[in-house]
Amino acid sequence: MLSQIRTAILDRFGPPLANRFDEILSAQSRLGREDSPFSPSRVARPRTTACLSVARSRAEPSSSPQIRGLLRVAASRRARPRVRPGRRISPAIDSGAEGCSRTSTREAAPVLTPSSASSPSTRLKEKELVAEVEENLDVLDFYYLLLVKGQRCLTSIQNSAPGVRERSTPGWGVRSFSCVKEGKFLFHHDGSRHGKWKALPGETKNLFYCTNGVLYVGASTSPIVVFVFCICTLSLFFSLYLTKWVLAKDEGPPEMSEISDAIRDGAEGFFRTQYGTISKMAGILAFVILGIYLFRTTTPQQEASGLGRVTSAYITVASFLLGALCSGIAGFVGMWVSVRANVRVSSAARRSAREALQIAVRAGGFSAIVVVCMAVFGVAILYSTFYVWLGVDSPGSMKVTELPLLLVGYGFGASFVALFAQLGGGIYTKAADVGADLVGKVEQGIPEDDPRNPAVIADLVGDNVGDCAARGADLFESIAAEIINPSGFILFPLVIHSFDLVVSSVGILSIRGTRESGIISSIEDPMAIMQKGYSITIMLAVLAFGVSTRWLLYTEQAPSAWLNFALCGLVGIITAYAFVWISKYYTDYKHEPVRLLALASSTGHGTNIIAGVSLGLESTALPVLVISVAIISAYWLGQTSGLVDDSGNPTGGLFGTAVATMGMLSTAGYVLTMDMFGPIADNAGGIVEMSQQPESVREITDVLDAVGNTTKATTKGFAIGSAALASFLLFSAYMDEVSAFAQLPFKEVDIAIPEVFVGGLLGSMLIFLFSAWACSAVGRTAQEVVNEVRRQFIERPGIMEYKEKPDYGRCVAIVASASLREMIRPGALAIVSPMAVGVIFRILGHATGQPLLGAKVVASLLMFATVTGILMALFLNTAGGAWDNAKKYIETGALGGKGSESHKAAVTGDTVGDPFKDTAGPSIHVLIKMLATITLVMAPIFL
Repeated sequence: MLSQIRTAILDRFGPPLANRFDEILSAQSRLGREDSPFSPSRVARPRTTACLSVARSRAEPSSSPQIRGLLRVAASRRARPRVRPGRRISPAIDSGAEGCSRTSTREAAPVLTPSSASSPSTRLKEKELVAEVEENLDVLDFYYLLLVKGQRCLTSIQNSAPGVRERSTPGWGVRSFSCVKEGKFLFHHDGSRHGKWKALPGETKNLFYCTNGVLYVGASTSPIVVFVFCICTLSLFFSLYLTKWVLAKDEGPPEMSEISDAIRDGAEGFFRTQYGTISKMAGILAFVILGIYLFRTTTPQQEASGLGRVTSAYITVASFLLGALCSGIAGFVGMWVSVRANVRVSSAARRSAREALQIAVRAGGFSAIVVVCMAVFGVAILYSTFYVWLGVDSPGSMKVTELPLLLVGYGFGASFVALFAQLGGGIYTKAADVGADLVGKVEQGIPEDDPRNPAVIADLVGDNVGDCAARGADLFESIAAEIINPSGFILFPLVIHSFDLVVSSVGILSIRGTRESGIISSIEDPMAIMQKGYSITIMLAVLAFGVSTRWLLYTEQAPSAWLNFALCGLVGIITAYAFVWISKYYTDYKHEPVRLLALASSTGHGTNIIAGVSLGLESTALPVLVISVAIISAYWLGQTSGLVDDSGNPTGGLFGTAVATMGMLSTAGYVLTMDMFGPIADNAGGIVEMSQQPESVREITDVLDAVGNTTKATTKGFAIGSAALASFLLFSAYMDEVSAFAQLPFKEVDIAIPEVFVGGLLGSMLIFLFSAWACSAVGRTAQEVVNEVRRQFIERPGIMEYKEKPDYGRCVAIVASASLREMIRPGALAIVSPMAVGVIFRILGHATGQPLLGAKVVASLLMFATVTGILMALFLNTAGGAWDNAKKYIETGALGGKGSESHKAAVTGDTVGDPFKDTAGPSIHVLIKMLATITLVMAPIFL
């Protein structure tokens, strides 16, 4: 029996501890101590008592904590153990985790069956085991039950429940324990030296199992998951409060309600048609994914772990469909609140600038909170379901580090819906906007949002379906992609985004004006108020991030690691703030770049275009420098955190970058609120203009509209920055997945290989071609709108004199049908291109003896497309936003004001910039993330 115990110690803790065990036995033998806990007589009697103090007294003064812990392994009790709340776990647990490799902590210890174990008197029965463990014995006591008493798993329990599993936090060398019965988390221990056993509320029994000679105890994930679900639930109640507060406001006079109803009907009708089309395409793609996974090759290890072809196929398809559904809901929520809040903001502007600002912000806050909750809920549900169902980290099953690879379908589903929502909505809104401006402002000389313009309702509808619905799906996708990063530690970002909900809620409630009526003064500038709210949110996010890293990432093996990762989060938060500030600098007419662009309009249309293009090109420099510093800083902080792999090499770099991404998105709720504010304010201004309200009311909504243009531009900068960091993480995940599928090392991509270099060229080309097709789609649809508006002005001359009412519905129908038709081609290009390139070069690779050629070429395509896409999106977003606000600046009375030659040139620039900033640019955000997720999902066909 002693030899079996030594074998277990050798396997579990390594040779140094096993040798020390031999020394202790020899010393005790020379002393002739029969009451030694390791004496043969004691080992043979399972229920004898060994005095722990005797064991400790025989240990040498220089004995390490590992030895003192080992002495406790063999300590038994004659009577039931006393309940000692808060009892510390033995140091042997930490030493064991530290001394073993990551792989060995997941492997089962050898089954020890002493000769006496076959006797009924020495075999613990089920009820006896439960009685032993109900009173909070620690892990070493159970190892004693295992080693000395030879207890095996109760197969009936193991077969009737998912079982109990030991979890290993990757790279940390700390083990935690999970206990699950019939899908319920029963018990918790975090595996650290100072951890405590905690039973979850409502559970009266703590049931433990052992399997294949290894005991798995507790549910370390359950408190975190419960915390996440509680925060999300409370946040949903908060969003309901915001909704009730907004909807309690009045809708104003009947003429306002009539216009609002037309906008609502148009937006909801287009949404139903658009998402009906998207759902059909998603269903077809789901069958394609199912077929690919059912017919792919798998390794014997994958089949043995329970993750064979059929299981992985259904998991990926289910994740894809859930991601698509949640992304669709996120888009719907954004549109739903916008079409109901716009008229209330218009009505409030008649009374108070402060009230109008608050309604717009809180309406946007409702949508933002729901979007973040949907992303967190979706990933948390999938994670918990797969963890329990697949028995993650159980002996012979998949490892927890592989779990994110099962969730890539969720990210792909979110990306798929977000791409088509952004394309369709962007084409809709900008085609209507361009058509309305070209004929209304330039040809007829009527103001923006004038009720005589037949395309004005289509323009206002487009603000909702293009900005609110599409941006909600976009940021939902960013959060989902960041959560399923390859770190294998999904619970940490879930906690971060739970705190995001809290701090963003505080920021939303902090926004208040200071003046009750009249024009907004410089002291209560809406942009300054919203910037103040963002600063409050950031300060709270920094505090929450520090608490989260200390709570979840602290370990005694690397005591300063949590501080390094807290700094990584701070890097991400600073990066987000920098992106917002840079975007504001280049797009707000209070700053020099936009004023110079407006000045260029005074010399003609051509100089306006030249100045706008040069401004957009220049605006790419600072964001690229910021994102470069952020990636390198976060990676370096992670590498120096003290985390090492089995060979002693630093391993925290990639996780540090992931934490920086979490930091950047830790204020996503408030940023999305600022984005939603823009189209709501724009719609409110349109309703005020169409209902012919007094000039003082229009002045308030004009200021809110200008601020909304700036916030939309800043959030687009935020979105592209988060997309850049998320794509870097997903690229690493792609390489890991290819290596896992192919069972071959895949650590680098050499662009000196001709085929790989060609893949990079194709990736860059993809971005330019996609942008071209998106802009041309807007142009073709706008031509149809222009022709229709001109026809109505010619055939109904009474429109200009308010004697006839325009046919708004005709323009809405034209834009809706054309946008749905035009979104297919660029969307199909984004989906088919990486798949076609991967398959073609896979065939070429097999013909030339290069089995990973297809995967390498796709990796090159992904890298080049990401880099090119970031630069292109920055250019398009900033140039378009600057052109728009240069026009707004002139409309305030500068450089001749409305109707002047400068204004006409600025309108031309704004028209050129419309498809840049609201169609092609935002679609590229989604495209580069979708390329990363589609390569993850389709990786099997590249091998």
